[in-house]
Amino acid sequence: MHRILLIIASLILAAPVAAEPLLLRPARVFDGVNPQPHEGWSVLVDGDRITAAGPSIAAPAGVRIVELPGMTLMPGMIEGHSHLFLHPYNETSWDDQVLNEQLALRTARAVVHARQTLEAGFTTARDLGTEGAGFADVGIKQAIDQGIVPGPRLLVATKAIVARGAYGPKGFEPGVPIPQGAEEASGVEGVVRAARDQIGAGADVLKMYADYRYGSGQPTVPTLSQAELAAGAAVAHDAARSVSVHASTAEGMRRAVLAGADTIEHGYGGTAATFALMKARGVALCPTLAASDAVARYRGWNGQDPAPAAVTESRRAFRLALEAGVTMCMGGDSGVYAHGSNAREMELMAAYGMRPDDVLIAATSGNARIFRLADRGSIRVGMLADLVAVEGDPTRDIAAVRKVRMVVKGGQLVRAP
Repeated sequence: MHRILLIIASLILAAPVAAEPLLLRPARVFDGVNPQPHEGWSVLVDGDRITAAGPSIAAPAGVRIVELPGMTLMPGMIEGHSHLFLHPYNETSWDDQVLNEQLALRTARAVVHARQTLEAGFTTARDLGTEGAGFADVGIKQAIDQGIVPGPRLLVATKAIVARGAYGPKGFEPGVPIPQGAEEASGVEGVVRAARDQIGAGADVLKMYADYRYGSGQPTVPTLSQAELAAGAAVAHDAARSVSVHASTAEGMRRAVLAGADTIEHGYGGTAATFALMKARGVALCPTLAASDAVARYRGWNGQDPAPAAVTESRRAFRLALEAGVTMCMGGDSGVYAHGSNAREMELMAAYGMRPDDVLIAATSGNARIFRLADRGSIRVGMLADLVAVEGDPTRDIAAVRKVRMVVKGGQLVRAP
């Protein structure tokens, strides 16, 4: 235990600069709602809140003035789909991470991943499953909230729920118990029990898998029934939790939407009909374009056309969803690829047809609205002072979000310019 504490302690950065009133003076302010940035605005922060935003703000006595020439100040970005307990699959396969990496090692990595996410300008993250690390995400969230380790504000899903027999790791003697990357459940009662256990243990989000494959090389098929999905969703909504559903087949997506999902993750096999249903029911899509892109590159794709089938399918589905007017969540499945490079998803969303300003809105006020976070995602009086300054203007060039020069969380400078 002493060794574990030393490992974690060695990863912790110095405490952020103590909160003091800040007057931030960038070249422009993107407020998270309006497509056009406000030239010449300043933002005043006192405590953990924004107290003024606009042109010609006078500097109160005792305020620290932070000049941000050439930079855009924007709301802290919100990562919509991450896995802090995973690291890139080209480093270690998913199976080996789940089966062979010790929980202490995975937790130490997650501490680093949380810090990298925050320093990349993502002040909030929805973490959708520990992939075999149990309820450890609840502990990481508590450590961040208590100021023990640096990281974004977390919404956690703990274990996630899969149909019995339909997840992994696979490939072992049938009947031999093998640790799984999510909690298996069967039948309405089984899903209800798992949902209540996870919520009771600290889950902010209930994640379920509407479809998956039963074995390596087999096709993805619907797994949880609509009744099972609806039962889990009812438990979550009764407990004021949101519902995220992994679905990459048209039937899995249809079941999830009708069952009450708030967001669909991936949606690669979506059709015009399923996206029309999502639009009608107000269900958002987290397209995770960066995940399919990363996996294809691990397998040797150089990024040029013709793209592999999986990448082509994800592009097609994303464009269909855009045409249908589906609300877009910004979430890339970080963990499949490196934490801290979360902007990769934003770049792909823009490359595949979304306007840069719409991508920025999705990553700020859009995700805040989808996740019911009324206190963040935009720059206006009374909102949490979660802010990021980037070099250049990301409403013109989305790649500017990689050039993070300052991060403020709750009024504290966690990355100074």
